[in-house]
Amino acid sequence: MTSHQSTQTMKPATAAKKLGVYLEATPAEFREGVVSRTELNALQAEPPAWLVELRRNGPHPRPVVASKLGVSIAGLARGGITEALTTEQIEALKQDNPEWLQKERATQAEVRKEAVRIKEKQAQKAQKDEQKRS
Repeated sequence: MTSHQSTQTMKPATAAKKLGVYLEATPAEFREGVVSRTELNALQAEPPAWLVELRRNGPHPRPVVASKLGVSIAGLARGGITEALTTEQIEALKQDNPEWLQKERATQAEVRKEAVRIKEKQAQKAQKDEQKRS
């Protein structure tokens, strides 16, 4: 008996997420079909003009917006940003630097600092445990 390997496919929303683009801004043929793993790999390796343009100018999905602003997705929501933003809108927000953005960036910096502290503490504990075993 031979096994038949089926082609792995995903919904357009999943593919858009993996590509880091806002689904509603993609071409209709992308949104209306399914994307195979091979097609996704091809899009990542040699992005077509529409993908390059979306990645450069947006509109960007919230995870990308949050990353570009240096805040969490929850921080975006607290700041009232619930829609996709273009690169131009993101740059304007950075220039305006509203109070909520300053606060969320500070919060994010504290979260990162705490994550580093915890990681270092765990590494020290692991080192001590290793020394005890030796």
